[in-house]
Amino acid sequence: MTEPATDPAGGVTPVSTRVMNLATFLTQAARRDPDGIALVMGEARWTWAEFEARADALAHALQTRFGLRKGDRVMCQSQNCMEMMQAMFATWRAGGVWVPANFRQTPEEVAWLTESSGATLMFCNAAFPDHAAACGVTTLVFGQAGFGPSVQAITAEHMGSRPQVAAVDRDDPCWFFFTSGTTGRPKASVLTHGQMGFVVTNHLADLMPGLTGDDASLVVAPLSHGAGVHQLTQVARGVKTVLLPTERFDVAQVWDLVRAWRVSTMFTVPTILKLLVEHPATETADTSSLRYVIYAGAPMYRVDQQKALRVLGKVLVQYFGLGECTGNITVLPAHLHEAEDGPTTRIGTCGHARTGIEIQIQDDQGRELPPGQTGEICVIGPAVFAGYYQNPQANAKAFRDGWFRTGDLGHMDEAGFLYITGRESDMFISGGSNVYPREIEEKILTHPAISEVAVLGVPDPLWGEVGWAVCVAETPVTEEELAAFLAPKLSRYKLPRRFLFWDGLPKSAYGKITKKMIREELEARGLLEQAPA
Repeated sequence: MTEPATDPAGGVTPVSTRVMNLATFLTQAARRDPDGIALVMGEARWTWAEFEARADALAHALQTRFGLRKGDRVMCQSQNCMEMMQAMFATWRAGGVWVPANFRQTPEEVAWLTESSGATLMFCNAAFPDHAAACGVTTLVFGQAGFGPSVQAITAEHMGSRPQVAAVDRDDPCWFFFTSGTTGRPKASVLTHGQMGFVVTNHLADLMPGLTGDDASLVVAPLSHGAGVHQLTQVARGVKTVLLPTERFDVAQVWDLVRAWRVSTMFTVPTILKLLVEHPATETADTSSLRYVIYAGAPMYRVDQQKALRVLGKVLVQYFGLGECTGNITVLPAHLHEAEDGPTTRIGTCGHARTGIEIQIQDDQGRELPPGQTGEICVIGPAVFAGYYQNPQANAKAFRDGWFRTGDLGHMDEAGFLYITGRESDMFISGGSNVYPREIEEKILTHPAISEVAVLGVPDPLWGEVGWAVCVAETPVTEEELAAFLAPKLSRYKLPRRFLFWDGLPKSAYGKITKKMIREELEARGLLEQAPA
């Protein structure tokens, strides 16, 4: 028998924890502007009223035909498309939990996600029959395929029907947000309706203040991750969403869409932003409509940040956060981005705490460290997830005294601006001294020949570990030249012992350079065996 809740001192246990079902954002947008354009992909257009009707029809089918009940998990394997947005809102409306996979994963990987999440239903793009077969659950298809009924046909059959909108509490799950993790299997971060309501509000307040139905958003990243959260925010304000018409990322096409639809906001990661800024098509692109170009997922190197500011103007907005906090840790708004270094410029910061969020830098014992000292970045606030699904060991490791431990290292200055040193797992110890790769990478990128770099520690019998720098050079440069360039800029123990030159660095499906993938590539090439004796 559950013990009765105890009233907090000076207060009462909440009488109600009911919150709005996230799908209501769509209903509200459709009521305000039924004939306005909601979604665009190529020649296809949906108004807000059409979007709402399609979501209703599919939600009704999920409940009445496929037996979806509140709390049932629904897997999604698809590249970006309009039906994916429809399925997301239909799932929430029916009370289900949205479980999107990275569509670039293998059938075996997605099958594991399906099994571990307990998903009993799946939305799958017609392009992925092997994924559907591997998962072995009831499958609804975006498009036409022989392995399941089409969402388009199901929608047509149920058009005009209204589902029973699921009543939800603050802590009811709405989204399983899989974290990539540095080792082992991905973990399912459980996001809730109450948490995501806060996240949307916070995004609107901190990232895109003043967003209205006159704005337009361009999607240039997979909706399965941060871009999906971003688009949920657009729906809340009735902002039209433009999807790229093809899977292939074409910079010239991106700028054409920005011009044609007067795009004012987009969510990117640093690698995508770098591609956009450095492409020849950008020189003649009309970017005058842009208000907020948001980048997250990884810190942006200063030289890349400066170039983007000079090309696009003061429209960059940076945020830092993990899937477990849906990005809501820090923000560096547009007005605090400076293209030129000066006495008031905070070089290297990812911003200050988001509204309603508290950050601490803690030592290994959970004690708060003073400004300027490096430790683990820890956070509390309404954006923090409920925990990892059926993973008590991971939860025990991730939380301490109520604080979520990000696993990122950094420090704060006296004004509360956060500086990320890197992942705890990226730091290496050389000759007894801690070495933080990000500091070295920032210095290497100031060399005019280097466009990308990753520094990681490799075993060394004398020093324990030494740094290796894997570089992408746009013009010829030698190891000796780079070493000489860095010598006056870094302490001797921080200098990389080797410089490797590759045509490109391996990146995750979300465009991030990951040390894990680079280390795997070094091992595959047999290079780590050549560490100096």
